[in-house]
Amino acid sequence: MYKFFLKNIIDSVSAFIMLCLFSPIIFLLIVILYFNNSGSVFFFQSRPGKKERIFKVIKFKTMNDKKDINGNLLPDAKRLTNLGRLIRKTSLDELPQLINVLKGDMSLVGPRPLLPEYLSLYNNQQKKRHIVKPGITGWAQVNGRNAISWTKKFEYDTWYVENISFLLDVKIILQTIIKVFKSEGINTNNQATTIKFNGSN
Repeated sequence: MYKFFLKNIIDSVSAFIMLCLFSPIIFLLIVILYFNNSGSVFFFQSRPGKKERIFKVIKFKTMNDKKDINGNLLPDAKRLTNLGRLIRKTSLDELPQLINVLKGDMSLVGPRPLLPEYLSLYNNQQKKRHIVKPGITGWAQVNGRNAISWTKKFEYDTWYVENISFLLDVKIILQTIIKVFKSEGINTNNQATTIKFNGSN
């Protein structure tokens, strides 16, 4: 009952309450990022959700759009701003995803939404992560976040899908809060973004 009904209700109510509570911080970040990023505040990117349905994930923009002499975007590490690094460290860049939760694209807890280009690389076990809605945080995030291998992440994701419960979600949310305050497992080998999945790593 929780997995198929109550979880959606709790997600919607919780996301609305959290948006209200965090609205002063969200408004402040919008103003600061507007001036820091020359008017560009949000980052939108296509991600596969439940049943591999594509949606647009919303995050605060933490990288600039600087390009090389050939017009190609510079590497992520060179485009990550000092402000963006701070926002990522505190996970404040994830706050706009509460809107995704209200829209029904995401859940508060679930496997993190990854890139559409990975869909063809998953094996049958890894594909189970799309049985449920993706989450703002998840079992993999509280067990290493970006500091663990892709293989381990998918193991945690599929384990979560097979063991969803209210108490597990509460546990993950509480552990997420602790992880954020400790800034644990944010990056892999000091990279601006995690290493891309190639089907084997």
